[in-house]
Amino acid sequence: MLAEPDGKNRLLQDVLARAGNETCADCGNPAEPDWASLTLGVFICQACSLLHRSIPHISQVKSVQDTWDAGQVELMAAVGNSGARAKYEQKVPAFYYRPTPPIAIFTCRLLREQWIRAKYERNEFEFIEKQEPYSAGYREGFLWKRGRDNGQFLSRKFILTEREGALKYFNKQDARDPKAVMKIETLNATFQPAKIGNPCGLQITYLKDNSTRNIFVFHSDAKEMVDWFNAIRAARFHYLQVAFPGASDEELVPKLTRNFMKEGFMEKTGPKHTEGFKKRWFTMDDRRLMYFKDPLDAYALGEVFIGSKENSYTVLPGLPPSTQGYHWNHGITIVTPDRKFLFACETEAEQRDWIAAFQRVINRPMRPQEYAVEAHFKHKP
Repeated sequence: MLAEPDGKNRLLQDVLARAGNETCADCGNPAEPDWASLTLGVFICQACSLLHRSIPHISQVKSVQDTWDAGQVELMAAVGNSGARAKYEQKVPAFYYRPTPPIAIFTCRLLREQWIRAKYERNEFEFIEKQEPYSAGYREGFLWKRGRDNGQFLSRKFILTEREGALKYFNKQDARDPKAVMKIETLNATFQPAKIGNPCGLQITYLKDNSTRNIFVFHSDAKEMVDWFNAIRAARFHYLQVAFPGASDEELVPKLTRNFMKEGFMEKTGPKHTEGFKKRWFTMDDRRLMYFKDPLDAYALGEVFIGSKENSYTVLPGLPPSTQGYHWNHGITIVTPDRKFLFACETEAEQRDWIAAFQRVINRPMRPQEYAVEAHFKHKP
C-alpha cells in the first residue's frame, strides 16, 4: 500500500527534486528516475535499475513509488546522485566510455553494465591503479577472431601498443611477425552483439590502402572485452592529443570511437544502371557508405563517398523513371559530382531512415581532411 502524500513518500519526493537527482545517476537519462538504489543512495532509470539487479551484493533497488521508511529516505538524502558521483566517479579517465544522453539509450547493454560494475563493484574510479588494464599504453591477450574465409572463430593473440601506434594480431602463438598491423590513426571499434552473435562481440575497423577492413572478435569475459575497448579508446585519445595539441578533451572524446550511422540491406545496381539490382549489406560509417555481400565480410565490395550539399551531393527519394531490374519498390538516388547511385529498400520505413542518415551527412559541411578522402575515392581504380 502506498504511503499517504504527506508521509514518507513526500519526503522522498523532496529529495528527488534536489539538483542532480532529476536525472539517472548512471546514464544521465533526463526522464525523472523511477528507481533508486537503497544501498548506494542513487536515483536511477528503469533500464539501469535492471543492471543494478545483477549486482545484488552491491545494490538493492526499490521503486520511488513504493512505501519508504524514514531510515531509507535519510540515506537517499545523505548521499544522492551528486554525492555518489563525487565518490564513485572522482577519477574517470577522459577516454573511458560512459553512457551519456542522448546516445545513452542506444548504448549496448554490455557497456552500460560494465560502467555500473566499474563504478560500484570494482571502484575503478577511486583507485587509479585499478585502471591499468586500459590505461597502461600496452595491452596483450587472446581474443576469439572470426576467420576471413571460413567464418570460424579461432583464438588469436592481440597486442595494442601506443609506442608503436598500432594494434596487431598473430595467427600463431609463437609467431614473430603479425598477421595484420592496424594503425591507431584509423582504428575504430564498435560493439555489435547482434551481428556477431555474441553479447561481447566487437567489430574493429581500420583502413588498409584507403579501404575499410573489418575484424570481428569477442571474449567470454565481459570485463575483458570492455577493457580492450577502452584501451583502444585510450590509445586513440593519446594519438589525437599529439595530432591536435590545441584541442580540448571535449573536442577529442567524440573522435575516439564511433558507432555506424546506419546498417542494413538494400538493393543496388551498377554504374550503367542497366545491370540487375543485387541485395547487399550496407554500412554507413560517417561519409563512407560501404556495401558487402554478407554483414560479416572482412572487405567491402565497394565504397561510396558521401560529401556535402555545398559540393553537389544530394539524396532523392525514388529512382529515375527508366530504371528496371529492382525487386524492392522504395528507391533512393544519391547524386554525386561524378555519377548517380541507385538503391532500393524493402520498406518505406527503411527508405525513410536511410534518406535521413544520408541527409544528415550531406547537410554537414566537409572538413579540410575530408577533401583528401574524397580525392582518394575519385582516384581509386
